[in-house]
Amino acid sequence: MYLSVQLSYYPLADDFKPPVKAVVNKLEASGLEVHANRMSTQVFGEFDAVMAALSDVMKWSFETYGKAVFVANFLEGDRRPRGE
Repeated sequence: MYLSVQLSYYPLADDFKPPVKAVVNKLEASGLEVHANRMSTQVFGEFDAVMAALSDVMKWSFETYGKAVFVANFLEGDRRPRGE
C-alpha cells in the first residue's frame, strides 16, 4: 500500500532552523521521496517504509533536540505532486 504524508515539525527551541533542516535531511536519507517547503514536508512511499522512517526520525529528533511537536496528515494512495 502506498502512503502520502504531510508532516510539520516544530522543535521547541529558539534556534529552530537547524533541527528542522536535520529532520528533513534524515527523511531524505531514508530513500523515500521527500518534498520540503516552508510550511511542511511531504513524504511518499510504501506504507511500512514510511512509518518506519517517521518512527526513526521522531525518536532521533527527541533524543537529539529534545521536546518538539510533530503534526502529520496521512492519506492512503499516491498523492505526489504532478508536474504541470
